[in-house]
Amino acid sequence: MNQPQQLQIKADDATMRGAYANMMQVQHSKEEFVMDFMNLFPPQGLLTARVITSPGHLKRIAAALKDNLDKYEKQFGQIEEASAPGAEVGFQAR
Repeated sequence: MNQPQQLQIKADDATMRGAYANMMQVQHSKEEFVMDFMNLFPPQGLLTARVITSPGHLKRIAAALKDNLDKYEKQFGQIEEASAPGAEVGFQAR
């Protein structure tokens, strides 16, 4: 009666390949967070993905990332934080 329902997730080939990002920018309003993932390769960059989510879900994402980072470092050792990009980054409409 109260058995959990299995949810099937579908993904096309392009989504399954993933998108590389070496920079992320975050903006927020009261209702949502917007995370832009970019691939910077001077003299330009490319927005590779945009994720928009609720504040409550973002908190779960942050906890899941921290948990996985802790597990990674326990298995493979401490990660040295990468330095921030030196140039100012902004969007240009096409």
